[in-house]
Amino acid sequence: MHRSALILTFLGFLTFSTVLLSQSQEEFFGELNTVVIDAGHGGKDKGCLGSSSYEKDVALAISLKLGAYLEEKFENLNVIYTRKEDVFLELDERAKIANRNKADLFICIHANAASPSAFGTETFVMGNAKSEANMKAAKRENAAILMEDNYEERYENFDPNSPESYIAMTIMQSAFQNQSIMFAEMVQQQFRERVGRKDRGVKMAPFLVLHQTTMPSVLIETGFLTNHSEEEFLKSEIGQDYLASAIYRAFRDYKNELESTSKQLIEESIAEAEPKSIKQQKEYSNGKSQLVFKVQLTTTSEELEINEENFNGLDNVEFYQAGGLYRYTYGNERSIEAANKLQEEVKSKGFEDAFIIAFFNGNRIAVGEAVKLLKDIN
Repeated sequence: MHRSALILTFLGFLTFSTVLLSQSQEEFFGELNTVVIDAGHGGKDKGCLGSSSYEKDVALAISLKLGAYLEEKFENLNVIYTRKEDVFLELDERAKIANRNKADLFICIHANAASPSAFGTETFVMGNAKSEANMKAAKRENAAILMEDNYEERYENFDPNSPESYIAMTIMQSAFQNQSIMFAEMVQQQFRERVGRKDRGVKMAPFLVLHQTTMPSVLIETGFLTNHSEEEFLKSEIGQDYLASAIYRAFRDYKNELESTSKQLIEESIAEAEPKSIKQQKEYSNGKSQLVFKVQLTTTSEELEINEENFNGLDNVEFYQAGGLYRYTYGNERSIEAANKLQEEVKSKGFEDAFIIAFFNGNRIAVGEAVKLLKDIN
């Protein structure tokens, strides 16, 4: 890539990221009202190829079944599809549909390809690829833009095959990474425990379609079309229905947890809006009110024994339960600066996707709200 083109790429993506951050909040208040379902590929873009199937068809079938479940189970939920038939749709238009409709969640459905022995499901969120395999997956999906007219202009000279193009794209992480990870974990749990699929985990990679959305977003790889038995499952009505119902159940759990936390945050915000007395400030200083930052290491469906062996040498690991999952944390810091340092330490121990969370008087609150509360009290 020429130097001038690289500069344009940086400017384009940094400008978009600034807009994204200005529009976003880590906190979620109210109800989850709108979800956008994006069936990957379509029309002239067939996606991955199986021995007797195209990714575009599998993705569409699962997307329509998922939408039907959501429309049936949630009377007031606004379910929007980027496509409901076999048509070609630009990557940026998919994100624009979600952004225009102020979606609360963006679910992108895909199928995978690799060696014939590879199988299982994985769910991606926007972030730096931690492995060559994750980067290859992102490059493969991002290459769809090469079928679009004037893609150089549409994507600020972004080249899906150039490593330099990903530098600017990954300078800033998604402003909704925590919520995206939470939903992705729930999807993988349902695939593993209710559908019996191999769990390849929640992963990060620089997918263009996720980068351009301004809400929690995931890209779900439902299986490998290049694996014979998995292709047969993905092509079948029952397989598609199982996968769609699993994603629906993950959405149900995500919605319940998000709205429950939102109700708690609203109640606490109302209480915190009242003037704080000298007595309250002294109670905080004396430790009677506890505001702490922790680093969340990992999430499991089964309780793990807390020992250094299970947590890469970290001691004093704790856990809390939410959404039917065990969430393991490390540290009890009284400032966001100390929590940031602890996060870097934890990542060096192998927990590369670790993120900061906050608790006030034993209840989890949004990190942004915790920082604001800390400033108000001090």
